Amino acid sequence: MANSTNKVTESVRGGITLGSALAIAISWSVNESILWAIIHGLLSWLYVLYYALFY
Repeated sequence: MANSTNKVTESVRGGITLGSALAIAISWSVNESILWAIIHGLLSWLYVLYYALFY
């Protein structure tokens, strides 16, 4: 049971990391601002979804 829990935890961390990196890249390409890139990196997948829906 512990082995499957570790795999799920690693997958979730990977998804969060991917979302943050994607949000930062999108934010930088749109705004060219480090402050906005940091904020959008913290919001991660929420910003990616917002960008996908409204741009």
